Amino acid sequence: MRTLILALGFGSLTLAETPKLPGIGAAMEDMIARNEVTGVVTVVATKDGVIHREANGFANLETKKPMAENSIGWIASMTKPVTGAAIMMLQDEGKLSIGDSVAKFIPEFAALKTPSAKAANLTIAQLLTHTSGLGEANGPAAQEAKTLADLVPIWLSTPMQYEPGEKWKYTQSGINAAARIVEVISGMKFDEFLQKRLFDPLGMRDTTFYPTDAQRAQMATGYARNKDAGKLEAVPMRPGFGERGRPPQGNGGLFSTAPDYARFCMMLLNGGTLDGTRILSPGAVKTLSSVHTGDLPCGFFQNDTFGNHGMNYGWGIGVCVLKEPHAGVAAVLSPGSFGHGGAWGTQAWIDPVRGRIYVLMVQRANFPNSDASPVREAFQKAADAALAPP
Repeated sequence: MRTLILALGFGSLTLAETPKLPGIGAAMEDMIARNEVTGVVTVVATKDGVIHREANGFANLETKKPMAENSIGWIASMTKPVTGAAIMMLQDEGKLSIGDSVAKFIPEFAALKTPSAKAANLTIAQLLTHTSGLGEANGPAAQEAKTLADLVPIWLSTPMQYEPGEKWKYTQSGINAAARIVEVISGMKFDEFLQKRLFDPLGMRDTTFYPTDAQRAQMATGYARNKDAGKLEAVPMRPGFGERGRPPQGNGGLFSTAPDYARFCMMLLNGGTLDGTRILSPGAVKTLSSVHTGDLPCGFFQNDTFGNHGMNYGWGIGVCVLKEPHAGVAAVLSPGSFGHGGAWGTQAWIDPVRGRIYVLMVQRANFPNSDASPVREAFQKAADAALAPP
């Protein structure tokens, strides 16, 4: 197959032609025609390399700037698996265990009380699996924070939401607390740690918390769908992200490209290594991608609108784990697939059974559910159809 021959390794194609799988571009053009998004970048990869990379539509609808394969977007909560990987690096080095108390590294947490007035004794794993019950950092004080350390007293002054381990509830503060632990142990700011230990070694050239002027010129515009007119309208970037002088938030601060993020995913699919560079041990990848939430219902499909599929999902270390496939976006994924989406529609999923990675880059601000978007479903199904045996 021509695309497979061309894609023996990312960045090492023997011909200048970009590999493309049949049908994906047409499916994405259909989504653009339906005003779901203005532009899309799709990447499909295996552990051996990229087998599909394509851009469709516009990065900016008003100026007709084409979407490019290296268009940069806000990946929002797709930052969370990166934070999980950073924690697992430190576990590999023996500097922490995910079962450790948070207070071991952030002593102020020793005074934290649960709603029943018990000592919280939160663990790092609870932070990263959204089972901590930690209160969120909201309001003016959070908006004025300049560092992750500035957020600590805000989390601790906010009442906890529930008893630790009682349930799964998506919690931004827990992920940022994990990022702060990385800072405490490494002695580096979180963004500096990731740049040195992850982005540079993996060649993720356009992944950053703070885009440069040149990178901003590569950025795709964010759009929201006007509910009355059905048209896509440009929306501003959310405040607090991408601005120097604001914390490098492990919950959702990163900007990236689809090819960059695919390299991160390829490292995970390869058991922690890429192009001869080891980032994580195979055991660390297994820990990251395994369910740590038991039988708790998890994820973003826990209501009638989205099929009540909470029991189909569990949570790993910063990642969502599919326990059992279900109709819709999970139909082509295997049990044990793991990944994460972002608030502006970005998605990245790793299927270790089939050995595939699916990365979707869009900038759509108001999908009713980013994980359940029709764009994600159309992309994954088109890719699966293209790779199906004849």
